[in-house]
Amino acid sequence: MFPSDLLSAISQVGFPIVLTGYLLLRFEKKLDILTETIKNLTDVVSAKREDDSKRDR
Repeated sequence: MFPSDLLSAISQVGFPIVLTGYLLLRFEKKLDILTETIKNLTDVVSAKREDDSKRDR
């Protein structure tokens, strides 16, 4: 976003709204990364449990 676009958005809807939108976009990206990491961790734990259960037999 260019500075002129930012100033235009602030003048049209207000600074708190623009800031909230910006923060929501940043948090969304971070939440997507965390979601993917948790999914990967779940897969690793499941594979480890399966491996451990095969060894116990």
